[in-house]
Amino acid sequence: MTELNRREFLCYLLKGVSFLGVNALVGGCQPGTDLYPKSIPSSKEKLGTPEPTLTPNLTPNSVEPGAAAAPTSTRVSSPTPTVRPPDLVVTRHGSPQRLVKKAIKALGGMGQFVRPGDDVIIKPNICVSYHSYEYAATTNPWVVATLVELALGYDARRVRVMDNPFGGTAQQAYLRSGIQKEVERVGGEMEVMAPYKYVNATIPGGKVLKQCQIYQDVLQADVLINVPLVKHHGLAKMTLGMKNMLGVISNRPAMHQNLGQKLADLNSRVRSHLVVVDAVRMLMNHGPSGGNLSDVKKADTLIAARDIVAADSYAATLFGLKPNNLDFVRAGSALGLGRSDLDNLKIEELDVS
Repeated sequence: MTELNRREFLCYLLKGVSFLGVNALVGGCQPGTDLYPKSIPSSKEKLGTPEPTLTPNLTPNSVEPGAAAAPTSTRVSSPTPTVRPPDLVVTRHGSPQRLVKKAIKALGGMGQFVRPGDDVIIKPNICVSYHSYEYAATTNPWVVATLVELALGYDARRVRVMDNPFGGTAQQAYLRSGIQKEVERVGGEMEVMAPYKYVNATIPGGKVLKQCQIYQDVLQADVLINVPLVKHHGLAKMTLGMKNMLGVISNRPAMHQNLGQKLADLNSRVRSHLVVVDAVRMLMNHGPSGGNLSDVKKADTLIAARDIVAADSYAATLFGLKPNNLDFVRAGSALGLGRSDLDNLKIEELDVS
């Protein structure tokens, strides 16, 4: 080897060590290989693109599995105070629609009673076919229609209004009362109570009334809203929520002996989920059918409660009576259907004018 060749060979070795490292010396150089790389590979090119790191989908306060929990504050939060809802709401001095809406809102809203898909029955007092609502023998049409509207607003599957008048036909009474027009206007249905739908029903909690024929659909409804009006009654003293349930049975004359206890017994079997007592107009004398406008007192008042005994107890005071003056209130309280001790109830009274 000539001197020139030795120098080139030494340069070759030195450059190989400098640029390629030891592996270049061990592996040797292939003929035609460029000894000087044009660029140095980046770390990604050397290692390949790394796979993404998988981390749990953690919420701000969650802890990754296996990790120590982050220290939490030692401050103890005070529990949110719970406000006891009223036992009974009384609204005054407004249109029938406003009286209803404010009362139901104060009870927590119609959503407390009606859920989507529910089958709802509203039972007003549609007593006779020969007097309009002005005579206070039938429940106010706008009170009934507003309850229908509120129930439909909570996606009730259907809302039916029904009663079994003792004066005239149901068809006549529905029209004359004005209830049919208002109910259908807001999307509700009027149902004539068919005789074949009454079924023999036992009353396990009854003290005197052990069984009777009750309208089947009332027993099967998801929600029963009881909408009596305040009016005089010769035998019971007053027609209110508990007595309004006489309209769902077939043999009313049989109830008139020991009426107070039998009404309590009946209401132990047919439970009202919501009671709305209409005192927009009250029939003060010659009830239950009336017929003289001089017997009517316009009070623009409404009572709403879950408790039928409480609702009837308060309504008694509108006639200057105490709850215990009414046989059916005493019997209902004794049977555990509700409370008549108004002084110990939470009562919310609202002026909605």
